Amino acid sequence: MIDFRYHLVSLIAVFLAVALGIVIGTTALNEPILADIENQVADLEQDKRALEDQTQRLQTLLDTSDAFEEAVAPALVDGTLTGQSVLLVSTNEDVAPEVVEQLTALIGEAGGSVSGALTLRPEYSDPSTASSLQSYATGGGLPAGLELPATDDAGQLIGGLLGQVLMTPPGGTAPDAAAVSSVLSGLTALDLLSQDTDTVSPADYAVVLTAGTFSGEGADERNTTLVELVSALDSAGSGAVVAGNPPSAGENGLVGVIRADPTLSGAISTVDNVGAAAGRIGTVLALGSESEGTSGKYGIGEDTQPVPPVPATTP
Repeated sequence: MIDFRYHLVSLIAVFLAVALGIVIGTTALNEPILADIENQVADLEQDKRALEDQTQRLQTLLDTSDAFEEAVAPALVDGTLTGQSVLLVSTNEDVAPEVVEQLTALIGEAGGSVSGALTLRPEYSDPSTASSLQSYATGGGLPAGLELPATDDAGQLIGGLLGQVLMTPPGGTAPDAAAVSSVLSGLTALDLLSQDTDTVSPADYAVVLTAGTFSGEGADERNTTLVELVSALDSAGSGAVVAGNPPSAGENGLVGVIRADPTLSGAISTVDNVGAAAGRIGTVLALGSESEGTSGKYGIGEDTQPVPPVPATTP
C-alpha cells in the first residue's frame, strides 16, 4: 500500500519540477525578450525625434508663410475698399481682440474705415429672452420711420431693426445718427450687446466675426437668431461677410450653418481662418466681391478657396 507521505513527496516533486522549468525557461527567454523591448524603445525614440524635427520644420514654414502674407497683405487689398465703411460685429466674447485690431488695420490699408465695433452678449441669441426682445421691438418706443418685418419672430425683428439703423443702403441715405444712438442704447440697456468703440455710425458693409460653436439644447435656435441678423445686415447694406476660426465652420458653428444652406451661402461670403493673415486678406477681398454680387467660401475648410480672386490693378 502507498501511504500518504509517498503522495505528498510526489506532489512536492512535481511542483518543484514545474517551478524549476519556469525558472529555467524564463532565464532562457529573458535575454531575447529584453533585447527586443530595448530595440522597440530605441525605434520609438528615433520616431519621436523625427516627428519633433518635422513639427519644428512645419512650424517654421507656417511662421514664414504668415509673415509673408502679413507683408503682402497691404498690396493685395490696396484700393479694394476705397471710401467704404465697415461695421464689425463680434457674435461672442471668444473673438480675440487682436483679430478685431488686425482686421481694422487691414481695412484701413484697403482704403476703407471701420464705422464702429459691437459685441453681442449671450442674451442676444438666448431663446429665453425672445419674448422681451419682441416686446422691445414692438413696444412703440423706437425711432420714427423704422419699418420692422411683418413677423413675431424676435430674431428677425431685432435683426431687421439693427440692419435699418446700422447699414447704409447702396446709393441711399445713411440712417439718422439719433436713431442709431437710440437703438444701441436700448439694446445695451437690455444687456443684448456692448459697444466696443467710442462711436458707431452706419456702414456700407458688415463683417460678422465669430468663434467656436454653440452646444446644448438651444444651439439651433441661437444660430438661427444670428443668421437672421447676418441676413438683415447683408440685405440692408452693400454686403456682409461672416469670418470665424476653424471650429466655427463645424456643424453648430455660424460659418458652418451658413455654408450648409445653399441659399445663405449664395448670398453671404464666409471665411474660416480669420485668425491668420490669409483669412483677414480673404475677408477684406470678400467685401469687395460682395459689392459685385459675388459670394464665396474661403479659408482652409472643405470645398473652399484660399482667398477670393485678387482684383487686377488698373494700369
